Order: sequence, then structure tokens, then C-alpha cells
Amino acid sequence: MRRLRSPSGCPWDREQTLHSLRSFLLEETYEVLDAIDRNDQAELKNELGDLLFQIVFLAEICSESDSFTISNIITAITNKLIDRHPHVFGEESGLRTPGSKPITTKEITGLWEQLKAKEKSKKGHSQSLLGSVPETLPALLRAHEIGSRVATVGFDWPRAESVINKIDEEVTELREAIANNVPISVQEEMGDFLFSIANLSRKLGVDPETALRQANRKFCSRFAQVERKLQSRGRTIHKSTPEELEGLWDEVKKSETED
Repeated sequence: MRRLRSPSGCPWDREQTLHSLRSFLLEETYEVLDAIDRNDQAELKNELGDLLFQIVFLAEICSESDSFTISNIITAITNKLIDRHPHVFGEESGLRTPGSKPITTKEITGLWEQLKAKEKSKKGHSQSLLGSVPETLPALLRAHEIGSRVATVGFDWPRAESVINKIDEEVTELREAIANNVPISVQEEMGDFLFSIANLSRKLGVDPETALRQANRKFCSRFAQVERKLQSRGRTIHKSTPEELEGLWDEVKKSETED
């Protein structure tokens, strides 16, 4: 990377900045997620390499301004992992004593948030529980993370069924907003509805982004089969009636059930 960024290196690599690499970092992250979703280990290896390259690239740019190096990054995350896992690395944590029950995942999550809050306090940062949830996260994922954060302090629905009741309430309010034909209210109620859906996913232990990606993939696969059926009949998607498309869609779904 140093050679690529050197005066005798690659012009494209030399022109890149922290901001210009943002889109590449995001793209590589999603390609890693796609490989994981498809359980393609060979492709995952390649995509993780591409993602690692982006991290090395960003670190090299920062090292050129004497901000930090890749070694500083590795040292910092190593220290953070040790500090945030006193139940594993701490000699006097008191979290695991002979004969006591193992610490639960819920307790670990709560401890993690407490330790993060202390770290921010020492640095003079805001101690708001939600202050560090990145606004750049996809909205559905951010809603899931917000719900997870407040749940660590007990601000949560008791059961998944309680969230379903909340969703029913939001659907009613959305219907009313649509009936009143107020666009701003419709958008607000739609947002509340999606926020509740994200929290239902969390309560069920389902990652909403993964679930929605799978649903998108399934829909695209089924629609492609509809297109192929039409093509085999000498017809096109643009000259088909809604009823014909719906009938073929039902055929595709039925064939999946039979398989």
C-alpha cells in the first residue's frame, strides 16, 4: 500500500482520500455480507481480503499525516477487547466464581454498554446511551440497534407478542393517516410501523437486514421464473396482464412447495 501511494506508485491510489474511499468501504462490506448470506466460503475469503484492503488503505492515508498507523489500530482493538471482557481477562472481576452460574449473554451485553459509557466519560464524550449509534447505518439496522441499546437498561417490551400488539396499533394509525390523506402523517406513521417491525425482529432474534435481503432475493428469484415462463410462451412481461402475472406467480410458489 505504501508503494501504491508513493510517487512512483499508482496514480489512482495516490489520488484517493478518506472521503473518496467511503463508497468502496461500504460496497466491500455489503459484498462480505452477501457471501455470508450465500454461505460461499471461497467467495467470503476473497471479499474479506477486499474489505481488509480498504482498512489498510485508510490506515495508510492516516499514517501519511502522522495520525496513526495500522499497528496502532491493531493495538487499540486488542486493548479494547481485553478491557471490555473482564469476565474473561479480568482477574478480580467477580463475574465468574467457583460454583456460580456462567455469565449470560444478556449480562455481557449490559456490561459492554456500561464499559463503553465509562470510556466515553473518560474521553469527555456524551454519555447518552444512543449517542454512539451511527446515523449512517441503514435505517432498518439502526432501528434494530437503537432497540438493542435501550433494552440493556430494561426499556423494552416484555415479549414478542407485546411488539405484535404495538404493530397492530401502528397499522391502525397508518390506516387512519391514509384515510385522512395527509402525506406527512402517512410518512410518520409508516416510520413508526417500520420501527416496530425492526424491534419485533430483535425480540425474535432475527437480524432485520438479513431477513429483508433474503426476502428480496426470494422475490427476485420468483419473478425471474415468471419471466422465463412467459418467454417460453412467446410473451413478454410488458404485454402481460396483471391477472396473468399473478397466475404465473402462484404457479411458481406452488412448484416451490411441491419441491
